[in-house]
Amino acid sequence: MNKNKREKEFYSVDVGDSTFTVLKRYQNLRPIGSGAQGIVCSAYDNNLERNVAIKKLSRPFQNQTHAKRAYRELVLMKCVNHKNIIGLLNVFTPQKTLEEFQDVYLVMELMDANLCQVIQMELDHERLSYLLYQMLCGIKHLHAAGIIHRDLKPSNIVVKSDCTLKILDFGLARTAATGLLMTPYVVTRYYRAPEVILGMGYQANVDIWSVGCILAEMVRHKILFPGRDYIDQWNKVIEQLGTPTQEFLLKLNQSVRTYVENRPRYTGYSFEKLFPDVLFPADSEHSKLKASQARDLLSKMLVIDASKRISVDEALQHPYINVWYDPAEVEAPSPLITDKQLDEREHTVEEWKELIYKEVLDWEERMKNGVIRGAAVINGSPQPSSSSSINDVSSMSTEPTVASDTDSSLEASAGPLSCCR
Repeated sequence: MNKNKREKEFYSVDVGDSTFTVLKRYQNLRPIGSGAQGIVCSAYDNNLERNVAIKKLSRPFQNQTHAKRAYRELVLMKCVNHKNIIGLLNVFTPQKTLEEFQDVYLVMELMDANLCQVIQMELDHERLSYLLYQMLCGIKHLHAAGIIHRDLKPSNIVVKSDCTLKILDFGLARTAATGLLMTPYVVTRYYRAPEVILGMGYQANVDIWSVGCILAEMVRHKILFPGRDYIDQWNKVIEQLGTPTQEFLLKLNQSVRTYVENRPRYTGYSFEKLFPDVLFPADSEHSKLKASQARDLLSKMLVIDASKRISVDEALQHPYINVWYDPAEVEAPSPLITDKQLDEREHTVEEWKELIYKEVLDWEERMKNGVIRGAAVINGSPQPSSSSSINDVSSMSTEPTVASDTDSSLEASAGPLSCCR
């Protein structure tokens, strides 16, 4: 493209403390969130005639870690296509050459609130189970592509007023895992499974632990395991759930096992004591969903030993979840991830930069040739396959938002979810 022509397609506007240089199709930019990975603003897309979220990646080439994460996020967002994963609408850079290249902008669907806000609401069983069902559908889709998240948390899950839910990010790269004895908190780890905390091997149901922690928080309205650091968090886990068996301890590496074995032993509490009926909404006559089912699901998700924890497929068949089961959503076509060594790849910053630049150019070429016409899958919310239903009855009284990648709250006020029976 002619350089002068390209320059005329862009304009600059200050958004908070940052300057966004975006395509002229995007207007009315307003900041809605920020985090370690970038700044997010809402905007109106004149081409698609809808509101969108624009994320400016924060200094993606400052080091190898940032550059690798930027590449991973872009590649995965281009490949994944599911109604419970945030959709990528556009990718662009205002710079004209690889030598000048320094900014990457991702345009995504705009949602109404993140789950941090929803957790403060009093939800009935239909809403609770429907939100969980969608989380599980999104997780299953990621797993089908070989993406095991390992870092699901409320700030990276967003919802609309009709109870539509989408997962925002793709979690930890395999090379980014850290163990119990290594680091204090840099980001929130309240929702990370014991096998991640303890630096063990992991399997797909590592993400089920996170969903269990999120469900517990939706019921209790407070964080289940709010550790100050990894060690304190492990203590919070065993104080409530009990010290794990010797069979589990033998799976730990020697240094971690020595530490864990030298901690005080706890018997833990029953799930009836941890989650008494009074914490739950009234049992639903409409859909037959009840507290005992939700508690049973929690007891199967919050299992320290992953070999004894429920799987994603088993969770989708659980009575508290399967009232919503729709094969089209659960068994959606697997995304095609062409880069099989995505998490293991190591490059210099300059090599990462060139790879990312090629991905941006590839997107622009596909847009120009009509291969991409706007959104990824952006369907309406599903209807349950049982007699239960959740319908949109009014607009949500909240600022539109895409969550940031930290746990700081966004500049948006949460109103009640309008989906109801």
